[in-house]
Amino acid sequence: MTPVLSIRRYDAEVRVHDHDHTQLVFGLRGGLRLELDGHGGCVGERQAAVIPPACRHVYAGDGLCLVADLPADAIWLGAALGPEADAGHRLLDQPRVLSLPAGLDGLVRWLSTQPLHDSTLGSHAAALLLSGLSRPAEAPGALPLAAIDAHIDRCAARPLQVADLARLAGLSVSRLHQRFLTETGLTPMDYVRRHRLALAIDLLQQTTLAVGEVAARVGYASQSAFTAALVRAHGLTPRDIRRRESAGKRQ
Repeated sequence: MTPVLSIRRYDAEVRVHDHDHTQLVFGLRGGLRLELDGHGGCVGERQAAVIPPACRHVYAGDGLCLVADLPADAIWLGAALGPEADAGHRLLDQPRVLSLPAGLDGLVRWLSTQPLHDSTLGSHAAALLLSGLSRPAEAPGALPLAAIDAHIDRCAARPLQVADLARLAGLSVSRLHQRFLTETGLTPMDYVRRHRLALAIDLLQQTTLAVGEVAARVGYASQSAFTAALVRAHGLTPRDIRRRESAGKRQ
């Protein structure tokens, strides 16, 4: 099987279940009461349950959870986690309820808003979730946002890749994604888009450059794409922004 992510709502009816695959259950809202091989626990916000294959579990509650159904075979685990596969094996070999490491809750919350039927997203997200649970607790320094902002400023007119930002931060792409969600609430590319639009607004307010030139300077291939992005983000067209700036100066 391939990893499958889903959002599930549980109710007060007590159910008993087991399955031949591994399952990770992440609390989003409310609480899910669990009994795993006779040991009780509760999955609430910022908590997760590990349910190995053939683990008999009893559950009930009023919780909304993100559930990851994972293959039980070592081949998938090795491909997904690489050098961290041994830590993944140790995590999944026993049923348990645990608190989420710092940063993983942001990823869980972001995934809960995404189209989880996308198999590519499901595979990558499952690996990220498992990696985050398997990794020892750490206290990383903050992202170097000033350096990242400066890099976006320098390269605003050119295509930017997440890998470029990851190298700048000294992180893997997956780790950068997780850290951005935790520290800014945005994915790396959402952050880049927001920064580019902030640059564009400055150019519209402070220069008389044609709108098409402003669009090109912040990495948009066309004036129409740039205008659409501004409207989505701020509800304003380039003309609206310049009118407001002119009105402010006349007051």
